[in-house]
Amino acid sequence: MASSSAGIVTGLTAAALVTIGVLAHQASVSAPEELAPARATSSPAPGAAKAPRDKRHPDALPAMSGTGERVVYSVDDDRVWLVGPGNKVQRTFEVTPSTVDPAPGAYTVTSRSNRITGSDGIPVEHVVRFAGAQGVAIGFSAAVDGSTTPPDPDRPTGGIRESRADGDAMWKFATIGRQVVVVP
Repeated sequence: MASSSAGIVTGLTAAALVTIGVLAHQASVSAPEELAPARATSSPAPGAAKAPRDKRHPDALPAMSGTGERVVYSVDDDRVWLVGPGNKVQRTFEVTPSTVDPAPGAYTVTSRSNRITGSDGIPVEHVVRFAGAQGVAIGFSAAVDGSTTPPDPDRPTGGIRESRADGDAMWKFATIGRQVVVVP
């Protein structure tokens, strides 16, 4: 009797684990896109080198930054490029980085907010979110007061700050689904 009880328990446990796995899969594929965590749609090869830069033209679009209409963000250079049709740079500008950097890769804009209070307590506008890391959402924004003060290095924030004029341009360009390419 003891061995048949153990067999029944083993069978029930296996059935429960299969059921949990099926339900978890169904939940993951049917969850609304806005609830899914942002993740890179592609990533660089292990040990990927920094994208080569044109030393004579530091604001030139980095090589290996993708194709098509997109936002390109260089973590090392703290610079953004808005790239339109024909791979033509429509605008480029410097930004103040957040304390949490997105990993290099290709993302898409997942959400936007016209005006909110940033994770650092500063009112911001034209928030364009595209990634997440270390438990914080990462995106571009402009401080309503126009400041681009670097964030407190001891506080994890994902707000990549731009001027209000650059924030307006980003807001018009980076709609939901727009590709954002992050390069080293």
